[in-house]
Amino acid sequence: MKRKILKSLAALILCFCILLQGPYMLTVDAAAFNPAQRNSYYGLLVPTQLTKIGDTYYLVDSYHNQILYNTSYGALSMSWKVMTTDLFQPHSIAGDGVVYLVTDTENHRVVSYIKNEDGFTELQAFNNIGVRPHYVVYDAPTGLFYAWSSMTGEMYLFRRKADSTEVYLENIMRVPELYGKYVRSFTIEGDQIYLPCVHSSSIVAVDKNTFKIRNIYPVPENIAGMVQLTRIQNYYYLTVSTDINFNQSAANIVRARTLEDFGAGNYESLKWDFGGDGAPYYISEADGSYFTVVIRNAGRACGYKFDVVDDEICNREELTY
Repeated sequence: MKRKILKSLAALILCFCILLQGPYMLTVDAAAFNPAQRNSYYGLLVPTQLTKIGDTYYLVDSYHNQILYNTSYGALSMSWKVMTTDLFQPHSIAGDGVVYLVTDTENHRVVSYIKNEDGFTELQAFNNIGVRPHYVVYDAPTGLFYAWSSMTGEMYLFRRKADSTEVYLENIMRVPELYGKYVRSFTIEGDQIYLPCVHSSSIVAVDKNTFKIRNIYPVPENIAGMVQLTRIQNYYYLTVSTDINFNQSAANIVRARTLEDFGAGNYESLKWDFGGDGAPYYISEADGSYFTVVIRNAGRACGYKFDVVDDEICNREELTY
């Protein structure tokens, strides 16, 4: 009996200690160096992001559990180097010129790295970052990394200490109305943040400082499986993975002049500008051009580089990996 009581007491103490740590735990490993090595896979498996940070391009090869990097965006995937493979279906990467943060989606983590001459060093791993964190960006005006938990309506705000590579979690902001609803990304525009919510079939606008809802913009169910909203010149571009029922045949990329136009059906389909099939994911901007990746069946994932001049898509280049 006494042994059972002691075990129960120990379990209670353990639970209490976990609660004291808050909703997340930070682990700091001895600098885990990942030496540069060639990508061993032919092609990409569900890529989610092609972006440029500094003078280097990064490809998030999600279902190969890795992130690739190269000085050229158009090289075949086997020519890219591997930044890290210590991930489980990552979705995005962001950097501030010193550190890089990665959403390690299926491990529910955000991981920080620094770039070395011959590879990358993993510095910190933030565990229990909501549920399946999808998207991270560095916001220069605030000096914060914003990382979104895709199912809990939570934004995790990270800051790098001045003159240091150490990152700390400064705050967690919540949108209670989005708890349990699937949101793959967000867009910061001025003092607002737009959150395309699949389950509510709407784009939710919140105040950047308070995260209180300012407005809700409904969208039709056939484009409800939204991935990302991007403002390019006078249009909002919306990448769409599925419809409200997660039917991938509805994959598209559409654009409208106002957010209200999406709900009214006043939007233009750009599906055939990006191959006619497959699901475009995140859009990134670099050097005045735009980049996206398209997830297609049978391992035919590809990327696109394109420009927009006077609201017209031009100089489109399909990237075969």
